[in-house]
Amino acid sequence: MAAHLGYLLPTRERIMEDRPETGPLLDLAARAASLGFQSVWVGDSLTARPRHDPLTLLAAVAGRTPALTLGTAVLLPALRNPVVLAHQVATLDRLSEGKLILGVGFATDVPNIRTEFAAAGVPWDKRVGRMMEGLRLCQALWSGRKVDWDGRWHMTQATVAPTPHRPGGPPLWIGGNREASLNRAGRFFDGWFPNSPTAQDFPARMAHIREVAKAHGRDPSAISGALYLTVCLDDNASAAEDRMNRFMEHYYGQPAAAMRRRQVNYAGSLAGLGEWLNAYETAGATHLILRFAGDHERSMEAVARIRGL
Repeated sequence: MAAHLGYLLPTRERIMEDRPETGPLLDLAARAASLGFQSVWVGDSLTARPRHDPLTLLAAVAGRTPALTLGTAVLLPALRNPVVLAHQVATLDRLSEGKLILGVGFATDVPNIRTEFAAAGVPWDKRVGRMMEGLRLCQALWSGRKVDWDGRWHMTQATVAPTPHRPGGPPLWIGGNREASLNRAGRFFDGWFPNSPTAQDFPARMAHIREVAKAHGRDPSAISGALYLTVCLDDNASAAEDRMNRFMEHYYGQPAAAMRRRQVNYAGSLAGLGEWLNAYETAGATHLILRFAGDHERSMEAVARIRGL
């Protein structure tokens, strides 16, 4: 079965270019839908890498292109009060009629992200535990039952409304490539959504996740295996490499070589991209989410051609 194909909107890039208008972003989402992409995704950051709020923007995408699946790539739940987050996500899931996927993460340990947590008044220490408890609280509130909670947050007989369109709330996906992250994905999440494994590494890591899921009484086949992939297309391989390096350095403010070792990426011809994506599909990936370095519309059109959309 062909992997589900998704497209990441360039929210961060448009802010960096001083082009914050949302109309062109919605046009890109509509173009992705018209070309056969099945989902549109939005990243998240407050002050570290400023961009449009993902939940608000995805609500607009839902109104413009109701057939698309919507996703966050990735949301940082620890930066948000989970009761407020549960309410926002439930409303967005209603708007999309159950076509929302919540990709989540707990943030990379770099100085500007530590500063972001401080700016939001959120302790950096134990942020993983904070995220996990906050998501459990969201799921409890999404059940529609009255919730008693005595942890980082406190409530008695609390409810939020509406509940999500999808019973129990949207699927929760998480990334990470270390053993602890794989174990967490297998025990608690509906999907694994990394940006680092090669096609050769992917099957073993996915098998580990599914073994953990089975050991904890979960259905291993129900866990999605997704990938966040950065792509730069050019028939001139040297030009593609140069553009990818500039993109990575400008986006992250770190050396391109370090970022390209940390995140899987492809720079080269369209034919080579087809082989690269097929390798992940053969490895068992169920979803391929593409971030483009370069002309987004032309890149989407090229990918649609090679994928036969």
